[in-house]
Amino acid sequence: MARVVVVGSGVAGLIAALEAARTHEVTVVTKSELSESNTAYAQGGIAAAVFPDDSVGSHIADTLRAGAGLAVVEAVEALCEEGPERILDLIAFGVEFDRSGDDLARGLEAAHTHARVLHAGGDATGAEIERALVHAVRASAARIVEHAFLTDLVVTDGAVSGVEVMLDDGSTSELPADAVILASGGAGQLYSHTTNPAVTTGDGVAAAWRAGAALADLEFYQFHPTALALPGSFLVSEAVRGEGAVLRNDAGERFMLAVHPDAELAPRDVVARGIAEEMAKQGGRPVLLDATALGADFLARRFPTIDAACRAAGLDWSAVPVPVTPAAHYWMGGVATDTHGRTTLPGLYAVGEVACTGAHGANRLASNSLLESIVFAHRAAAELADGVGERWEWTGPSWIAEAADVVAADAARGGGEVSAGDVVDRSELRALMWDGAGVHRSRESLEAAAGALARKRPSDARTRSAREDANLLDLARLVVSAALARDESRGAHFRSDFPLLHEGVARHSVQVAGRRALSPAPDIDRTEVTVPC
Repeated sequence: MARVVVVGSGVAGLIAALEAARTHEVTVVTKSELSESNTAYAQGGIAAAVFPDDSVGSHIADTLRAGAGLAVVEAVEALCEEGPERILDLIAFGVEFDRSGDDLARGLEAAHTHARVLHAGGDATGAEIERALVHAVRASAARIVEHAFLTDLVVTDGAVSGVEVMLDDGSTSELPADAVILASGGAGQLYSHTTNPAVTTGDGVAAAWRAGAALADLEFYQFHPTALALPGSFLVSEAVRGEGAVLRNDAGERFMLAVHPDAELAPRDVVARGIAEEMAKQGGRPVLLDATALGADFLARRFPTIDAACRAAGLDWSAVPVPVTPAAHYWMGGVATDTHGRTTLPGLYAVGEVACTGAHGANRLASNSLLESIVFAHRAAAELADGVGERWEWTGPSWIAEAADVVAADAARGGGEVSAGDVVDRSELRALMWDGAGVHRSRESLEAAAGALARKRPSDARTRSAREDANLLDLARLVVSAALARDESRGAHFRSDFPLLHEGVARHSVQVAGRRALSPAPDIDRTEVTVPC
């Protein structure tokens, strides 16, 4: 029986642990409590073609269209084809999805051509999935180590052989493993406005990069269009707009009607940019989400979590439109993997938001993230069952090898020389990233961010907070470097100085320690990016 360490306790980590524990000795390492993760905050739901008037082919087509030319077909097919079976797995684990009579209830969300999004507890889907899976993991043979912060991956003879973690008392411990599954989530704390919890400081991606694993498509960070414009940036699910809520400016006008044919149900990047542009026109003031036509009873029943958050903030959203702003929400980029979760580093797997499978391309389709976590965590565990500890050669999508051979550059430095400057301050870094590498980007803003980041250094302190700040500094430089290299606008990456899309073959970006590679073909035709693909 081999030793498997799973880092993270969101849906991806919990599924990986449950499946791997069937055949191996599993230890789950989590930064906070077992139940604290991005999953618990997911409101929108989980998409799958499980209804008779829908099809896997339609789900595939919608996902590819939203991915803006960068979605990896093999990954998308795995996601959508295996999704229905993984939904049955969740039900077997005890997830109680909302129902309409005896049938599963479903909703329509932006850029889906069919109503295929399942919810639980109205707008508490992630919390319900997390509840059921946490219960299952606690009842399994898996060992659980809570409040253990990942400081580094242990690499022996070119393969990952364990993890080093920091405990709450500041001590460090090394956990040996025949295989490590990273499921540590994204890095929403890179930005001053984010829907992500405080634990999302990109620890897994940063550790993988330091260990030598390839990272991919880091420039693609999805900004959710509608978070309450209040401290905490509480997410207001896309499903609210799916049910009929609309966006209005200060004058009460539905400005999205002039932005995209689908108005409020346009792809997320389009809506987020539309809101940001409207806010700029009105002096930076938030736009308004108007759900008053839906009625108080419906809002309280369908969206109990959001309803409670609004009322706790003194807002009666059934009577008055509420102020909203875009906020960093989901990272399409991450540790590059194949469709079985294998990274470029032997012994290391990555699943969930920490990974870049290519399934989301340049822009995630609404409610596909929970599904991706479940599908690829299951696939990684199945791969482990076939042979843990074996060294492997990279057999993933060809885009990794193609991009990695193009350019060599110092990605960690964001294009500038790193000086022995001031110790990085997290609040300043987050504001810098929001202004320079947020919803709208340009060479000027990105170069300014790169220069400022190059003048920062990590603290010499060995506290968890200082290590988190060091991770965020590394990742901020990598994101800015990738965004500078991509001189086009595609999906969630928008450059005001390059507002058009390369019409030729779309290329992925790849970064490894000390290198950056990007392969969009130069000097080719471009096309407008106001379409959803």
